[in-house]
Amino acid sequence: MKTGIVSYGAYIPKYRIKVEEIARVWGDDAESLSKGLKVDEKSVPDIDEDAATIAVESARSAIARCNIDPTRIGAVYTGSESHPYAVKPTSTIVAEAIGATPQLTAADFEFACKAGTAAVQACMGLAASKQIDLGLAIGSDVSQGAPGDALEYTAAAGGVSMLIGTNPDEIIANIEDTYSFTTDTPDFWRREGMPYPEHGGRFTGEPGYFKHVTGAAEGLMSKLNTTPKDYDYAVFHQPNGKFPSRVAKMLGFTTEQILPGLVVPKLGNTYSGSCLMGIAATLDQAKPGDCIFATAFGSGAGADAFSFEVTENIEKSRNKVATIEEMLQNPTYIDYSIYAKHKDKLRRA
Repeated sequence: MKTGIVSYGAYIPKYRIKVEEIARVWGDDAESLSKGLKVDEKSVPDIDEDAATIAVESARSAIARCNIDPTRIGAVYTGSESHPYAVKPTSTIVAEAIGATPQLTAADFEFACKAGTAAVQACMGLAASKQIDLGLAIGSDVSQGAPGDALEYTAAAGGVSMLIGTNPDEIIANIEDTYSFTTDTPDFWRREGMPYPEHGGRFTGEPGYFKHVTGAAEGLMSKLNTTPKDYDYAVFHQPNGKFPSRVAKMLGFTTEQILPGLVVPKLGNTYSGSCLMGIAATLDQAKPGDCIFATAFGSGAGADAFSFEVTENIEKSRNKVATIEEMLQNPTYIDYSIYAKHKDKLRRA
């Protein structure tokens, strides 16, 4: 049975810090960093925001977009690298906050930046097998980067929720198929009890991101017998602005295909929300009949590729909640001291 996206919602904190402000503190070359990363600024959570509150806000947005009864949701899965509790699920908090029935399955997912798309795949299986009516898949993060580390320039905050179901009268984008490519590549990790992740330098690019994204993308196109020319849009995981542009070119996609979903320059890397955020931004603009190709990447390492076809129902979801473009407008800029406070980088003894 065909599954698809019934609704989607996002949340982006209003606070931003510019790359040049972070560079000022650490004495780095802001112009070179901005050009190299293709990121100008990133989102910063408020003091009382975390992956759970962001997940709740994005889920409420998804429900409001389609006015779905939340008691129909039979599964809530939240993917994140920054769950507020080491032992205590984020997904139960979300389910309670949105008014979902207790008769559901809930769990937290972890697979670096592709935990959100892993949750989508799980919801697809449960919905297709008729074990649930609707599944709620979430990618939400308040990404971590050690002070002065390269990650600090891009690690951002935000989340996206997607309702997955099978009713053709409700689906706004059919999921034609999905394909995953996974290996044990230690390009990025964080041990229990450590406040910040570490990265494997040379493993981040070719052995990590590019090998897995191309592996999943080429695998899905081969499975579907499609080419980049068969798609109107394409979205790739956005750790920065450079990687998705490069991998798109490697695979044969054009700049015009990826530009609508390329939100990282004004947002930063929202980790588990990154690829989903690009898909959401693309759906905000897509028309019935448009085809969208998307590939998420998660360090450790793996990639999930998806092919979507937008349906006529997309028009019913317009103007119900804020678009990604609207959420990126009119931010409140903060300096490094306020940023450090918001990110709890200043610890009391």
